[in-house]
Amino acid sequence: MASDSSDGYKGMSADNIKGLILALSSSFFIGASFIVKKKGLKKAGASGVRAGVGGYSYLYEPLWWVGMTTMIVGEIANFAAYAFAPAILVTPLGALSIIVSAVLADIILREKLHIFGIVGCLLCVVGSTTIVLHAPPEREIESVIEVWSLATEPGFLFYAASVIVIVFILIFHFIPQYGQTHIMVYIGVCSLVGSLSVMSVKALGIALKLTLSGMNQLVYPQTWAFTLIVAICVVTQMNYLNKALDTFNTAVVSPIYYVMFTSLTILASVIMFKDWDRQNPTQIVTEMCGFATILSGTFLLHKTKDMVDGLSTSLSMKLSKHLEENGFGDPEEGIPLRRQDTLRQP
Repeated sequence: MASDSSDGYKGMSADNIKGLILALSSSFFIGASFIVKKKGLKKAGASGVRAGVGGYSYLYEPLWWVGMTTMIVGEIANFAAYAFAPAILVTPLGALSIIVSAVLADIILREKLHIFGIVGCLLCVVGSTTIVLHAPPEREIESVIEVWSLATEPGFLFYAASVIVIVFILIFHFIPQYGQTHIMVYIGVCSLVGSLSVMSVKALGIALKLTLSGMNQLVYPQTWAFTLIVAICVVTQMNYLNKALDTFNTAVVSPIYYVMFTSLTILASVIMFKDWDRQNPTQIVTEMCGFATILSGTFLLHKTKDMVDGLSTSLSMKLSKHLEENGFGDPEEGIPLRRQDTLRQP
């Protein structure tokens, strides 16, 4: 029996190894892109209107474009990884981008994360990985028409409509009032829109794969409809992600964005592909525990975001109030999370 068991284990396939290498490369590229883009945003903000207050001067900053190109390379590697390896092997490695981003932010940007923030980051990674590892296998799709049929069913149409309504409420009501003080507002827009973009990207991937195999999918209007949705979603994501990076600590933006984006993408996939039909009670309970872990980590990150370099929230707020009362600078700039460099200026 032992011999049979050992004979049955063939090890990782060549395709799985390629997929894992691509996924690892993707994590490093995406993690580094956050830092390069943040450097570009800070440089552009020094000579123009900051992205965090509605400016687009970063579009003229070469360093920002280097970061953007790095992120695109990482996303391409990520999509390619799914072509070789199953999601259960690829997706958890996306959490490595958080570690890469946090380490580089500490070294290059000198953005310190409080010890409780580090614990929150780890909880987010553990929770996301738990969900992904116990998620059901992806449903096999053989045509763009099939994806369109799934996307136009009542359940997913309700989800998509809810996302659009919430995004508009966030953009026109909450961002003007709370965009500069509550990180979840910008990240919420990016993550909600991102969950729709991933579903459309899957459709485009299927269309490209089938087209290259000889079954032309470009003749279907649904293919171009998904292309338009991807374009709109990606532009929206990049716009508000830039605002988040320019306004808040990179070491906090990266894990919260990863957690919310991953969670909402899984939710969208469950609704669209009816993943619950292929799950047992153990998987469902485990995923619920994963979500609870994510919520705990996100709460910890959010509550300790101002506790930087040993400064508690109350101390940082007192410092901000003192600077305001004495006429030194903008009180909004006194919050360590958003402008730590102001505390280091002589």
